[in-house]
Amino acid sequence: MSKHHFKPVDEQLAYLRKGAAEIIREEELRAKLEKSFATGTPLRAKLGVDPTAPDLHLGHTVVLRKLKHFQDLGHTAIFLIGDFTAMVGDPTGQSETRPPLSGDEVKVNAKTYLEQVYKILDKKKTEVRYNSEWLGKLSGHDMIKLCAHYRLARMLEREDFRSRLASSQPIAIHELLYPLLQAYDSVALEADVELGATEQKFNLLIGRDIQREYGKPSQVAFTMPILVGTDGERKMSKSLGNYVGITEPPAEMFGKLMSISDDLMWAYFELLTDRTPAEITQLEQHVKGGKAHPMEVKMALAREIIAGFHGAAAATKAADHFQQVFRDRKVPDEAPVRKLTRGEKRRLTALLVDLGLAASRSEAERLVKQGGVEIDGSRTDDVKKEVDLSKPSAFLLRAGKKKFLRVVIE
Repeated sequence: MSKHHFKPVDEQLAYLRKGAAEIIREEELRAKLEKSFATGTPLRAKLGVDPTAPDLHLGHTVVLRKLKHFQDLGHTAIFLIGDFTAMVGDPTGQSETRPPLSGDEVKVNAKTYLEQVYKILDKKKTEVRYNSEWLGKLSGHDMIKLCAHYRLARMLEREDFRSRLASSQPIAIHELLYPLLQAYDSVALEADVELGATEQKFNLLIGRDIQREYGKPSQVAFTMPILVGTDGERKMSKSLGNYVGITEPPAEMFGKLMSISDDLMWAYFELLTDRTPAEITQLEQHVKGGKAHPMEVKMALAREIIAGFHGAAAATKAADHFQQVFRDRKVPDEAPVRKLTRGEKRRLTALLVDLGLAASRSEAERLVKQGGVEIDGSRTDDVKKEVDLSKPSAFLLRAGKKKFLRVVIE
């Protein structure tokens, strides 16, 4: 690829900087981009993942999308599967030693991971590597040499190690090796840039040091913020139930994305789409100035995100379904919200009585039989229907023509 194929360095920097938490150091990134532009040589941008849980949600895609931005600009995206390091277990954020994965688990997870990752990255242009390729070949002698390049005191400055030491929690020696092995990956791959979430900063910085120790230029550490979940408060995670999975049905994804606050929507535009900072700022100004309705803008966001994973037709269908249910039914925007604590399944008729939408069980049954009850716009005439209250969710309940309730299960 000749230099003429790269965009001007300032333009590249503006696109890469979008949404980034930290770039250490930005002047080094500029210098690398300038050299790449002058020589026509793409930069090597690396993202390493441990194939522990193969089920990705939007939170996982933030850093993947940044890797795609390097790819969009003509640089080499290296997707590194830590099959060797998964057998060690990343101590980041762990308050105890993690059980290592078996080789078979790693293989199965890696396959699922890649299928999902290729919804964002261009399969033909992605360099997929496994770190067992070089780490598995290190002799005992090589391993000791690697360890000799780093000080224990600095390793123990790491947040998770420090707190475990302070509270007398065990730290196994092999855990101290994890950041060094990850750093050695950058040596082996000759990474110019390494991407990670903010919590990976320590690991990425060790990579810079170890590359220098092995006589290589240091990589730029590029961190991305943690995505806030649909609740608008905590980080997106499966265990908190505030996540949007990338393999969930489009209609479900759409409903979840439409439930985020108008304020949170801008962070989602920044971290989950390829729109430029200028486009996003313009949209924000249109909403502030009353030129665009926040609801419309949020629908555009939801469609864009879903189209990336399920295709444009599925995104349009999900948007139409949402409009049918929520807009055309003229659901009052201020439909009262009722919060329920999580529990077992409940029969719908009993729920209608509990929520005051029907005076008695027999009235509730009659309403259901006559087709006067809808959950999220789908009518049900099954009097035995049960509603699952076991996990956090929200749905719109209609009883009769005029009674609406937004039910939130916490």
